[in-house]
Amino acid sequence: MSDTNTLRPFAFVLAVQDLDRNTVYFRDVLGFRVEWADATDWRIVVRGGVRIMLGHCPDALSPTATGDHSYFGYLEVDDVNALHDEIVQKGAIVLQPPVDRPYGMRECTVATPDGHRFVVGQSIA
Repeated sequence: MSDTNTLRPFAFVLAVQDLDRNTVYFRDVLGFRVEWADATDWRIVVRGGVRIMLGHCPDALSPTATGDHSYFGYLEVDDVNALHDEIVQKGAIVLQPPVDRPYGMRECTVATPDGHRFVVGQSIA
């Protein structure tokens, strides 16, 4: 593959059953900024360098029905405890509070209203 055709990350893409509920959760609870607010079937939420595209899919299989396949990302942060405290105060769905892992990361697990899950980690090395 040539260097002129290098792939770059753009966004995670999530199928959500209730677009408005998930948009509000990402904005008001997780601290994301909303883009494409006037679109009917898509929203992009952005925090720092992370973009997540929320696609309105009311008939999609619930992420909770997919078990471990409901994880969509691993995000790194400078202070996982501070992020955890920030979002818990706003009502975040935290499945696992910060915990040290044997592979050198301190992590917490967060869920969305539809059941998508992601991990936020901080290096403790």
